[in-house]
Amino acid sequence: MDAAEFRRRGREMVDYVADYLENIEQRPVYPDLEPGYLRSLIPSEAPLEPESYEDVMKDVERVIMPGITHWHSPYFFAYFPAASSYPAMLADMLCGAIGCIGFSWGTASEATLISLLAARCKAIRRVQATNPEISEAEVLSKLVAYTSEQAHSSVERAALIGGVMMRKVPTDKTYAVGGHMLKQMVEEDKAAGFIPFYFCATLGTTPSCAFDHTTELGPICNDENMWMHIDAAYAGSAFICPEFRPLLNGIEFADSFNFNPHKWLLVNFDCSAMWVKKRTDIIGAFKMEPLYLKHENQESGLVTDYRHWQIPLGRRFRSLKLWFVFRMYGLKGLQAHIRKQVALAKEFESLVRADKRFEICAEVIMGLVCFRLKGSNELNQNLLKKITKSQEIHLVPCQLSGRFVLRFAICARTTESRHIQQAWRHITQLTFELLQEPSH
Repeated sequence: MDAAEFRRRGREMVDYVADYLENIEQRPVYPDLEPGYLRSLIPSEAPLEPESYEDVMKDVERVIMPGITHWHSPYFFAYFPAASSYPAMLADMLCGAIGCIGFSWGTASEATLISLLAARCKAIRRVQATNPEISEAEVLSKLVAYTSEQAHSSVERAALIGGVMMRKVPTDKTYAVGGHMLKQMVEEDKAAGFIPFYFCATLGTTPSCAFDHTTELGPICNDENMWMHIDAAYAGSAFICPEFRPLLNGIEFADSFNFNPHKWLLVNFDCSAMWVKKRTDIIGAFKMEPLYLKHENQESGLVTDYRHWQIPLGRRFRSLKLWFVFRMYGLKGLQAHIRKQVALAKEFESLVRADKRFEICAEVIMGLVCFRLKGSNELNQNLLKKITKSQEIHLVPCQLSGRFVLRFAICARTTESRHIQQAWRHITQLTFELLQEPSH
């Protein structure tokens, strides 16, 4: 493909993408295919001779699209938002063309792992500074980390990778961790000879968008020399709105903080931002200086070398799409997007509350509604099966207080009130059918 053909195909691709997104709600949001469906549709080997661009694009519709879950459909209400906007897509295209390998970090999962590894390194050095006779392996065997029982699975995975023990802290009736329970567990572990060194707080948990009480937890972590990392992967974007900023109280106690613009700030996946209070804590844990990566400005203080802040050496030029979105939407445009989606969640909440067959299971603070049919877990599991099989809308469940709960998250940028109303009509129709079945 030469420059002339690239210009032509580029225009065609922009048209294809624009048509896809403009008409996305006409596609089934969830595929009705079994894993492995591709095997019979594609050759077992790569072609010996080049094929035409037209044939490739025909196969996109014939082969690829039937198996796609359309995350940007206004009928996609599962998980959390996967942000998208036209400026971010244009920036992604430019990012691919420039092709530079930026030394910047990756996702919220990686941010949690990096913070835990830095905290581990800091704790080992602190213990050995006063007890040089203790080996690193011995210190490591005594380290214990903490997180909420409602925290994302990536937090527990970070502990597995880091080779440290992690304890899950029980939550209160709002599904948030408070200071009393953490303090009690820390005291118990210290008495047993363990060394508490890390706590991962969550602002906006995955199951219910609960907010840990960081104003209580932060002072405990500071007093106990425990690193406090705050995972605000979803909810962090909302803090650009003044009305949500009180939920950030206690941030001053944190050692690190992360949120994902690719969830709710209209920046396409992937783009994650991490702050640390003391960069030396991160750099001290990961700094490696091979001769071929040294440069004259690295000790000047004028350049921050982010390759010491992460596991991979290089990353894509993610900040470019963030820059495009910030400039083309402005703060007011981004605030309007978040406020609109919160309002849509409140609209869905009101529909649920008006139907006495259903109940709301957690406070609706942002763009997530947790609800269920009053009755058994099996009843709600069957309702979700019917919803999934219908392919009209897409939801995923969570478990709260031992109950099977349905999560309704406002995800797509294009979701409007009419989609909320249609989704609720669909849910209530399936509920009616379910309750008419003999077994119920």
